[in-house]
Amino acid sequence: MPEGKEESQTRAVATSVWLLEHAQDLVSVVVGMVLIVLATAELVSGIVDFFTDVRKTSIDTAGINLLYRVLLVLILVEIVHTVVLSLRAHHLVAQPFIIVGLVAVIRKILVVLSGTGTVPPPQLALLIAMVFVFVAALLAVTWFDRRGKGGDPAAADQEIS
Repeated sequence: MPEGKEESQTRAVATSVWLLEHAQDLVSVVVGMVLIVLATAELVSGIVDFFTDVRKTSIDTAGINLLYRVLLVLILVEIVHTVVLSLRAHHLVAQPFIIVGLVAVIRKILVVLSGTGTVPPPQLALLIAMVFVFVAALLAVTWFDRRGKGGDPAAADQEIS
């Protein structure tokens, strides 16, 4: 293949990659902004509903409903954090996904325990086991991440606890 044609193809590939990366960044920014708007609307709506619920029902019920909404907002904010990290580093980081899963499981536990009926023990056991799995995964990923960067594993253990 002539040298000029090979150089032209290399430039075309590089231009295509550049365009795709910037399009991906643009989509990530739009998704992040939509998530922030959604989280804000959910938080404001939760606060308004809390004061409305306090007048109609007990503060316990209103508090549980507000906590449920706040945890959803926390999940949305963690997803935005993941989007920001991927925009900065151009690769996905595992910790925010694990935290989102952990918060989602805790949110589900609160919903199950705040229900009026009895909770099936296998369901509760599974949710509690998922909490332990997510915490273990978070510790493992953090430990391996620090170790991979040349950090001292013992120092990483002290920073986590």
